[in-house]
Amino acid sequence: MTGLRRIIRSGFINFKRSGIVSWAAVLVVTITLSVITAIILLQAVLYSSLDQIKEKVDVTIYFNVGASEDKILALKSSIEKLPEVAQVSYTSSEEALKAFRERHSNDYPTIQALDEIEDNPLGGYLNIKAKEVSQYETIANFMKSDNALTLGSASIIDKVNYHQNKLVIDRLGTIIAGAQRLGFVVTLILIIISIIITFNTIRLAIFISKEEIGVMRLVGASKTQVRGPFAIEGLIYGFISTLITLALFWPVTAWLGNNMTGFLGLNLYEYYTSNFLQISAIVLLSGIALGMFSSFLAIRKYLKR
Repeated sequence: MTGLRRIIRSGFINFKRSGIVSWAAVLVVTITLSVITAIILLQAVLYSSLDQIKEKVDVTIYFNVGASEDKILALKSSIEKLPEVAQVSYTSSEEALKAFRERHSNDYPTIQALDEIEDNPLGGYLNIKAKEVSQYETIANFMKSDNALTLGSASIIDKVNYHQNKLVIDRLGTIIAGAQRLGFVVTLILIIISIIITFNTIRLAIFISKEEIGVMRLVGASKTQVRGPFAIEGLIYGFISTLITLALFWPVTAWLGNNMTGFLGLNLYEYYTSNFLQISAIVLLSGIALGMFSSFLAIRKYLKR
């Protein structure tokens, strides 16, 4: 415990003695952590946008006018059992007619034509949402299979709009997969660049103490005793940088939440505050790991002598 206290105290002394270089290292680590935090928020915006697009994609099964509701509900029950299906909603012919009238409330000729027909010309329909965009084709194939036909559904189905939406669904699937891959690659590149910059800055801070390291090695100090204070110094860099980064993003996300929610499709301030503990943990661990790991790598050069 005495040795540990000495190492911790030496780490704080090194941080204070390095002065401007220490704060330069803190600045670089802060920039790195800001990049990591920005990536977290950008990914949240990306996935929120993709989820909103996914919500607009579906498959609709339209039924013939006068189709038996019992058969429709039986088919609905079969579709709900599919593992690919997230949700199935049924709209009766009466509800379809009501929605049609509301949509065309300002179209007098259309409403007048409906009134003259008297009977309801619209059939009910099922709206199906899959768990993943790529699974809509599986659901469409199910409708062609014997599983659906044995329920007698073939005689009541007017059309399935999957093939009209297939091109949009396929393109969306490609966009989602591409966006996820691009996001991963960009994140990895930015983190690597940040680590390199942080490493070089911390190496400069350790370079100032190279004579002290040489003296410690000459008097028989172990590698742990030499490395320990610089690891603590790196931990201090990470901790201070974490506090600065989290404080900086509080007003930034507040401004974005008030002014850019409509454009981004996500209130970043609400996301930041509701996930603050998780984001803080990621940033803190990243900062400490970055500072200590960079210090460990930077001092290896002097321990080999």
